[in-house]
Amino acid sequence: MKCTGNKWISMRFAALAAAGALFLYGCGTKDYELEHPYDVYGTSIRYVQQQEEDGTKDLAVFESVPYFAQQLCVGEPAPMANAPDASAVEAAGVFHLEEGSITYAKNMHKKLYPASTTKILTAYTALKHADLDDIVTVSAAAASQAGDSSVCGLHTGDQLSLRALLYGLLLESGNDAADAIAQHVSGSAESFAVLMNEEAAALGATHSHFTNPHGLHDENHYTCVYDLYLLLNAALQYEEFETIAKTAKYTAVYKDASGASVTQEWETTDKFLTGEAQAPEGVTVLGGKTGTTNAAGYCLALYSKNADAKPLISIVLKAESSDVLYQFMAELLKL
Repeated sequence: MKCTGNKWISMRFAALAAAGALFLYGCGTKDYELEHPYDVYGTSIRYVQQQEEDGTKDLAVFESVPYFAQQLCVGEPAPMANAPDASAVEAAGVFHLEEGSITYAKNMHKKLYPASTTKILTAYTALKHADLDDIVTVSAAAASQAGDSSVCGLHTGDQLSLRALLYGLLLESGNDAADAIAQHVSGSAESFAVLMNEEAAALGATHSHFTNPHGLHDENHYTCVYDLYLLLNAALQYEEFETIAKTAKYTAVYKDASGASVTQEWETTDKFLTGEAQAPEGVTVLGGKTGTTNAAGYCLALYSKNADAKPLISIVLKAESSDVLYQFMAELLKL
């Protein structure tokens, strides 16, 4: 189903559409650019009050501005006769970016645990609020992760650029990198989580809530397939994110606490990029992010181009196993 412009918009985005229009465009002679959406009724009152101050009251503004979701994939796809067997996955979706269409969905708005796909939002928030050339000193708290935690091998006092940390975050899925980034941007992981939620809300991810930058299990840390599409779609607007996400291997060179040089090789956890899983013929996998915990199951948010060179975002949450995850994702990439 394709839904763009003024023809149709999902109920979920109706309020956000109006709110987004108000935030993106000024009223009268003044320019207002408010990034985060608020309640549509409160915003409308503010809009009318501002027009009264400016002496305009031009309702044509409402008719001329674009909808919040104009460039997004919205709606529900029609049932597919050739849909793959989805009994071993909890939720999934395929989003055609240029067409603004959703060709497949299962439990697209169901709240689920995202595991390390959380790091897509972590990277997006860091790219938006910090400089890639910033030098970050790894704290003891960031370096001290649980024994079974996914890490990229950072130690207390290590000094490396934010750019390098993003490679450790998105390739090795380092929770130590996630905490180091969060502390650098916001002072603490807790404060960074507040910022993550603000950014998610600004993107329309209304079925999500984040409590940490890495995705370790927390009952109050959740998202859904559609929201994860919104987050990945936004992150891909940063060229550096796409560059990192499609990288299979990265050599990180930085200094430890003593000033000595450290070299590490980081490799992506995405089996399509490592060659351990095969994409369908004609499909080019351009990157993405994996995630796995006992509660979340096996998750993957993927960016690719189909056989017609059209960009896709495809997402699978809570697959029963790694094999199921990649087999099912490969079937989705054929749609």
